[in-house]
Amino acid sequence: MQHDDVVWSIINKSFCSHKVKTDTRTFCRHEYNLTGLCTRRTCPLANSQYATVREENGIIYLFMKTAERAHMPAKLWERIKLSRNFNKAIEQINENLVFWPKYIISKNKQRFLKITQYLMRMRQLKLRRQKLIVPLSTKIERRETRREEKALVAAKIDNHIEKALLDRLKHGTYRDIYNFSQTAFNKALEAERIEDEQDEEEDEEEELEVEREMDVDEEAAELHRDLLSEEFVEAETDNEEDDDDSQSESGQREEVEMDSDFGHSDDDDDDDADADDIEDIKVPAKKTKSKKASDTADAAAAPSSTKRRRAKPKLELEYEYEVETGAEREKVRY
Repeated sequence: MQHDDVVWSIINKSFCSHKVKTDTRTFCRHEYNLTGLCTRRTCPLANSQYATVREENGIIYLFMKTAERAHMPAKLWERIKLSRNFNKAIEQINENLVFWPKYIISKNKQRFLKITQYLMRMRQLKLRRQKLIVPLSTKIERRETRREEKALVAAKIDNHIEKALLDRLKHGTYRDIYNFSQTAFNKALEAERIEDEQDEEEDEEEELEVEREMDVDEEAAELHRDLLSEEFVEAETDNEEDDDDSQSESGQREEVEMDSDFGHSDDDDDDDADADDIEDIKVPAKKTKSKKASDTADAAAAPSSTKRRRAKPKLELEYEYEVETGAEREKVRY
């Protein structure tokens, strides 16, 4: 006959393989424990009458232990399959645990509720799209990386050998005709064709770029010529205005000089009359001097006007701009 108090005193005070102690609580790792705590009421070893709820492969069972089966360890726990319907499963727990302590009945119902909840979550996660986590060993990864590096080196060497042999065949180092595999010959032909197509495409692109540059340079030259023509027109208009101003100034000066000549002639007549009245010898000398001075003034004024008329300002403009055509540069001077 089993003595529960003796068993508990031994488990509690001495050693138990299922006990786990922490700073705050003591837990039990026994698979049939109802709450997971190491206490007198929840210990499956120290209680001859015990019941718990467990899940195996998605199916929930009610396990019960009684004192009448203590002498048969293989048949110690009675297993009852619970229904998938929540209400029916609760009714089964109540029917099978009619005369059991209320603490065990309530804890079994709580455990059944938690198990049903996590089974529902498991089904929902299975229906969703999940990531498969695969463990990788560092040894295998290193070995594969080393093999890949060696294979790349070997492939490069084979390619170099193939290119060297094809170059020798092209240059005619092998005089006789040799029978090579058709696949290698076809590969060489395809490589040559691809290279020719690439060269043609590059040449076309270069020609298009040169044409674009030429168009841009021509547009720039036309704009520059338009600007130069506008500047030349403005310079000619300025020259014409300067000529008109110089002509107007020369005309005004001639009129002033003519007026001054007429004034001198009147003064000379008056002086002659006075000289007849007054018999003085020095007066005619003064007249001659004044006439000579006026003549010299007229002579000096006349060539200055002619010089100004003849001397027209000349405007010479030099412009330089660069026209880039491809890689050459030309300087054009106007």
